[in-house]
Amino acid sequence: MAKSKTAVLTLCALFAALSAVLSQVSVPLGPVPVTMTHISIFTAAGLLGAKYGALSQAVFVLMGAAGAPVFAGFSGGIARITGPTGGFIIGYVLCAFVTGLLAQRSGRTIKALIPAILAGWPVTYVCGIAWFAYSTNTDIIAALPICVYPFLPGDALKTVLSAVLINRLYPITHRMLPV
Repeated sequence: MAKSKTAVLTLCALFAALSAVLSQVSVPLGPVPVTMTHISIFTAAGLLGAKYGALSQAVFVLMGAAGAPVFAGFSGGIARITGPTGGFIIGYVLCAFVTGLLAQRSGRTIKALIPAILAGWPVTYVCGIAWFAYSTNTDIIAALPICVYPFLPGDALKTVLSAVLINRLYPITHRMLPV
């Protein structure tokens, strides 16, 4: 195989690191901060596909679980994973998998990427809201104004930005990747 697994694994590490950096670009908005992490998640998924996009985010989550300060506010540790926002963090891995799978199947045009990315958002939200409701003993309906509604305008911008990034970067990266 002319395409390098080393290149893929290097990009997985790069996207794990990028997720850590973009997590620090955050605005506290109640118990769930607004971060730019999804830009890295979607871009990794779109460029690397389901398997390696999810792997990049699993590395990010495991670094944080091990105590590295990679989550919003330079936090990390198991307490952060088991805290109210832990479901969102775990959901990153599944979000990358779903988005990557759809991007692999439908292509990397902006028209194809927007639905693939839009399919990833509910995955993060379902994991996040379910865990938030459980860990804070909050009704799921009561969690929506805390965990979803304030984030939707920014999510729309992150969706478009991610689709454009993937579309522009894919021609460069696909030549060296076995995905």
